[in-house]
Amino acid sequence: MCGTLYARRHRRGRPTNVRDWELLGAPNARDLGGLPTTDGRRVRVGRLIRTPALGRLTEDDLTVLGRLAPACVVDLRDDSETAVAPPNRLVGDPYLVRLPVLDPAHPGFTYLSAVLHGRDLAGYDDQARRGAAAAMATVYRWFVTGAAAREGFARAVRLAADPANLPLLFHCSAGKDRTGWLAVVLLTALGVDEETVRADYLRHNELTVELREAMSAAMLRRRPELDPETARAVLEVRPEYLDAGYDEARRVYGSFDAYLADGLGMTAALRTALRTHLLD
Repeated sequence: MCGTLYARRHRRGRPTNVRDWELLGAPNARDLGGLPTTDGRRVRVGRLIRTPALGRLTEDDLTVLGRLAPACVVDLRDDSETAVAPPNRLVGDPYLVRLPVLDPAHPGFTYLSAVLHGRDLAGYDDQARRGAAAAMATVYRWFVTGAAAREGFARAVRLAADPANLPLLFHCSAGKDRTGWLAVVLLTALGVDEETVRADYLRHNELTVELREAMSAAMLRRRPELDPETARAVLEVRPEYLDAGYDEARRVYGSFDAYLADGLGMTAALRTALRTHLLD
């Protein structure tokens, strides 16, 4: 959900997972490679890369990105987001795919965007009463049921199953919510267990401590009356956000596997292709 503020560059320590690279201008970027599946395999390193938007990459970052050499870059933002963000900095000639996963009329999106960007919150009394964390949960439920979400995530899965698109890099603005849910979908389809999927999802908080502190401070300077908890709820990922998505998938489809099949059109053949090309 975070927008242009998220792109501010901050230093952080090197992550401890299998990858040996980092992007200073995209602090929570990471390779999903190395994560284990329940049948003893592992996600192939250098094939699925999740990031925030790439408009703040440094020159050194571009060198790293060149080594990663994504064949396809999936952008989950819509035009209203890209219009106010610096253009992505890319290397080479990757296949660029825009899959906007956003509903500009959804009250959760509009309220959270207003909070993040310091806009007038008049008219958001109901959302403010329930709180930003509750609004985040509604957005995650929309990830499961919203038409644009199902279309965008389904197309992204099909792209990931085609070896011509690998390595595949996918991002939204902050690389935490839409990007995080797509990672959940892909990793679950590959057979990674829920505990491991959750751990990767929650790593956003570990990787962005200084960044979130700076963003929160900026939000509070802009609107001193803003509750610090509201800022934290927008900038963090939380287990209850992920739970909202999981619960909605199970409520609507009966199980997460049924959501993959019936909500996203993931056939047995598609799942086999994903595992063939993305697992060791």
